[in-house]
Amino acid sequence: MNDSIQALTQRIVAFRDARDWKQFHSPKELSVAIAAEAGELLQHFVWQSTEQSVQRAIDRKQEIASEMADVAILLMELADVLNVPLGEAVADKLARNEERYPADKARGSNKKYNEL
Repeated sequence: MNDSIQALTQRIVAFRDARDWKQFHSPKELSVAIAAEAGELLQHFVWQSTEQSVQRAIDRKQEIASEMADVAILLMELADVLNVPLGEAVADKLARNEERYPADKARGSNKKYNEL
């Protein structure tokens, strides 16, 4: 990665503030926007078999990357608005997942942690 989450968040906030959009970016609105953008990402893969979805990801990589970026931008802004250090939250969640899904039990399984 060539930019830290913090540096990217600063760019996102500066972009928003230069346009006086903070007034429209409440936690609810940002959450709704994340869901909407995630839906646009999902639209690339709906009704696709696994093989088709892999090929579509190759064929439409740039479009899919753009949708992924939309979700990430909104998520980073939401974290800023809620004063959640996103990098720390992700690291904490990964640590919890490492405990919930020990590699020796979870390897090759799609079971939920409480079913392992």
